[in-house]
Amino acid sequence: MKNSLFFTEVGELARFTARFFRELFKPKQEYIEFINQCFWIGYKSLTLVGITAFIMGLVLTIQSRPTLVEFGAEAMLPAMVSVSLIREIAPVITALICAGKIGSGIGAELGSMRVTEQIDAMEVSGTNPFKYLVVTRVMAATLMVPVLSSVANAISLYGGYLGVNIRGDVSWNLYWFQVFKALSFGDVLPSLVKTFFFGFVIGLVGCYKGYHSQRGTEGVGRSATTAVIVASLLVFIVDLIAVQITDLLGLT
Repeated sequence: MKNSLFFTEVGELARFTARFFRELFKPKQEYIEFINQCFWIGYKSLTLVGITAFIMGLVLTIQSRPTLVEFGAEAMLPAMVSVSLIREIAPVITALICAGKIGSGIGAELGSMRVTEQIDAMEVSGTNPFKYLVVTRVMAATLMVPVLSSVANAISLYGGYLGVNIRGDVSWNLYWFQVFKALSFGDVLPSLVKTFFFGFVIGLVGCYKGYHSQRGTEGVGRSATTAVIVASLLVFIVDLIAVQITDLLGLT
């Protein structure tokens, strides 16, 4: 029974995804709503992402120092921290934060609209609610998560600089020289590309759960909760696939 429900859910999500791509290229485009969603998804999440990224870079540097000191490789600290943050930690943590904040927000918002029959009213009035509500939010999440991830990369590296200088003395120029010397094209590009897919699955799952929310306030809460869980799981799955592809292409 549980297996059948799982495959039914996967099939419905696949249909929802196919409908998204059909509606994406149909006129007319909701540019104003898209820009509005970019503001709410991107700008309103910037403070949380920035604070988390700063603490992440600072803590990683402090925790990594004792091990490197033990092996006499303390000079490698900026290089090790930068590669770890850019390749995996900053993009994935940023995506998980967005899954919690954006995914649950979209799920609750669309779920409330479904429960209060606002979506039904839009359909009756001749408006395309899928185009207005779903396409704009998924595209905004797809665009804004990479932007937030790029900002998180920069802030976390600055946090790493402060962490290096808590018990050491590394100049600003030397720190960034070591950081950029350690990073390569194969580190930055795959990290950036996969964040687009992170944003896509976060927005898609949030919209799917909210758009198909069950009646009642309990259904809205369940939509928001399951949106976070499924989006977080898909972020890890996408990251696993991206790592495998990067390895096959020899970019690691």
